Amino acid sequence: MSVNNPYQQYQQSSVNTATPGELTLMLYNGALKFLKQAKIAVENKQIGEANEKIIRVQDIIAELMGSLNMEIEISKNMYALYDFMNNRLIDANINKDVKALEEVEGLLVEMRDTWKEVIKLNKKGMKTAE
Repeated sequence: MSVNNPYQQYQQSSVNTATPGELTLMLYNGALKFLKQAKIAVENKQIGEANEKIIRVQDIIAELMGSLNMEIEISKNMYALYDFMNNRLIDANINKDVKALEEVEGLLVEMRDTWKEVIKLNKKGMKTAE
């Protein structure tokens, strides 16, 4: 299947050439994008749209949970945090609660920003090792 849209071609190329760390960063950014859209939909009383966007965030959270190596101790803590976020998203979807969405958004921003730093440090470490 060929992609004619240059933006879609760029996106596909970005995903295909990304490192696992960069893919995780893309997931965080995607979740944050859908969260913002969900908040707007809730505020505008677009219930179906809000539901769809919240489910997209839950799908990304599930993907992040599934990517954890549970043999590493920190993964167990991250799993619990993702599970907490997922439960807050369920509450937000049932009650159309913007505050719950903002709570998850704050956690995801913190995790995304930390992940960005990890990638930067990893790249620095790789350059130093060369």
